[in-house]
Amino acid sequence: MKLTIVGGGSTYTPELIDGFARLRDVLPIDEVVLVDPDEHRLALVAGMSQRMFAHAGHPGRVTGTTDLVAGVADADAVLIQLRVGGQDARHADETWPHDVDCIGQETTGPGGLAKALRTVPVVLRIADVVREHAKPDAWIVDFTNPVGIVTRALLEAGHRAVGLCNVAIGFQRRFARLFEVEHDRVQLGHVGLNHLTWERSVLVDGRDELPNLLRDRLVELADDVHLAPELVAQLGALPSYYLRYFYEHDEVLREQLASPTRAEAVQAIERELLEVYADPTQRVKPAALEGRGGAFYSEAAIELLAAMRDDTGRPRVVNLRNDGVLPFLPDDHVIEVPAVFRGGRFHTEPVAPLADDIRGLVAAVAGYERLALDAAVHGGRDRVLRAMRAHPLVLQHDRAERLTDLLLAENARFLGWA
Repeated sequence: MKLTIVGGGSTYTPELIDGFARLRDVLPIDEVVLVDPDEHRLALVAGMSQRMFAHAGHPGRVTGTTDLVAGVADADAVLIQLRVGGQDARHADETWPHDVDCIGQETTGPGGLAKALRTVPVVLRIADVVREHAKPDAWIVDFTNPVGIVTRALLEAGHRAVGLCNVAIGFQRRFARLFEVEHDRVQLGHVGLNHLTWERSVLVDGRDELPNLLRDRLVELADDVHLAPELVAQLGALPSYYLRYFYEHDEVLREQLASPTRAEAVQAIERELLEVYADPTQRVKPAALEGRGGAFYSEAAIELLAAMRDDTGRPRVVNLRNDGVLPFLPDDHVIEVPAVFRGGRFHTEPVAPLADDIRGLVAAVAGYERLALDAAVHGGRDRVLRAMRAHPLVLQHDRAERLTDLLLAENARFLGWA
């Protein structure tokens, strides 16, 4: 199997390589090709990755290239994990919304819209190259944020694509440790949109343990997602930590104004990691990588790719077309739910109706996402403004006007927009 990673110069890539090495029996890989325009980072990461494979006794090889066509040629699968503008763009997304009293975040709110506008056109161009040069049945696995919007862009353009996020697998592993069971014995009632999801059940060997958890470990669970126990109890479901940007927006904003950005923290970690990767004697995943983020991403990617290869029948949480699963959303919208890969396609698991408050928030964010994709594909200030105003964290027209002007000015620094 040939796997191509676009954005392979990321300092996070060795986390993937470590997973591929450890789980080689689950997903046999002959070749991993890292594609990235940054030659310096690419050389360091590819060298480190190949040493990790060799040290682990993995028979595959890891190479790096700046040539996208060569990188995806005859690939069995292509994983996209790029960040247009790098951490500098992320820092901007995490700060300029503060000027209009909005949170700064790279996937949620005004910053997430800015990232979508920068990212969708680039990913679509990459996908066209994949369609032309990879194997005819090759899948694109998108881990590039905002995953829901990017995945819908790929599907609307007719690409064989699925979106992947590590939120669900993080919850699964957390509950498996809590119950001291193998993680495959835990199945989640995970539902929503990417970075807007709730766990409505936690099945351990088929028995729903969430009611007991909400009764006996409410404070602990709420602390894990940084939300008030009273809120979690009333919801009767465990929100992902991204819901804090909605449920506690003003508190998050106060914290952000008094703290360095996540981008600044990641930049410091990346400088340390690149120094480690440059050491030719370094052959194992460095401890500093744990602070980089993306916990369990390698396991999520491996489990998904293995399921797509062998039709295992085990549900995996992915981003895919709605097709009636949430009847209040259009069929072509992208949702994040468990699905089984069978017969060459994903089949969603049944989803019980959502509570009114959750359904309302999902519908509102979905409306924003559709306008955001329209703006990303077709451009124009008017489209950007409509998407900005539709976001539940913005809504007010004057605020949307000011945020739109800030967004366009900031994105111009990274894309040359006028």
